[in-house]
Amino acid sequence: MVQERINRACQQASRHPDTVKLLAVSKTKPLEMVRQALAAGQKDFGENYVQDALDKIPSIQGATWHYIGAIQSNKTRHIAEHFDWVHTVASTKVARRLSSQRSETSAPLNILLQVNVNQESSKAGILAADLPNLVKSICGFERIALRGLMAIPEQSDDVEVQRANFSILASLQKAIQQQFALPQFDQLSMGMSNDLEAAIAEGATWVRIGTLIFGER
Repeated sequence: MVQERINRACQQASRHPDTVKLLAVSKTKPLEMVRQALAAGQKDFGENYVQDALDKIPSIQGATWHYIGAIQSNKTRHIAEHFDWVHTVASTKVARRLSSQRSETSAPLNILLQVNVNQESSKAGILAADLPNLVKSICGFERIALRGLMAIPEQSDDVEVQRANFSILASLQKAIQQQFALPQFDQLSMGMSNDLEAAIAEGATWVRIGTLIFGER
């Protein structure tokens, strides 16, 4: 059902379905559910809690793991060692720790910078005005790869409001890509169950879906 919605949204936006990837948010879900999703063809899984993820990752072969939760300094080593992507980086300090703690035998850690597009005090993320300085401060770190932006905009049932918020993130991504000549800075993690169509219309490359895949918590 979720993939059908993604495919329809891509068709409406004149995009190829392969340009949008489904990130299954498996936080708090039991190991067997993740195994079932993997067997059904789902490869990418998102986790919010480090310890919960560490209990699953060694038991699941062939999956790609994304960290999508708040990042505490005392958890960066585990994140750097066990994940393939991190969607929630918003400071030089965290980026530096992830880079220094990433093994040289592993591929560089793919990171997305979280932007607080609506300047909500209750949400994490860097303000848009501060984004260029953050990119400048971390783009030389060797063990991370700057790949794009992530956001969780304010909740709205108005599709035009949804699209306007996602458009902000898409514009920021393009501006940073050009300003810093970062050809791989081409990822946009935005859109969830209630607004994935609007996100895809504005250029999302990752949509983060939990309940529609795994059911209610």
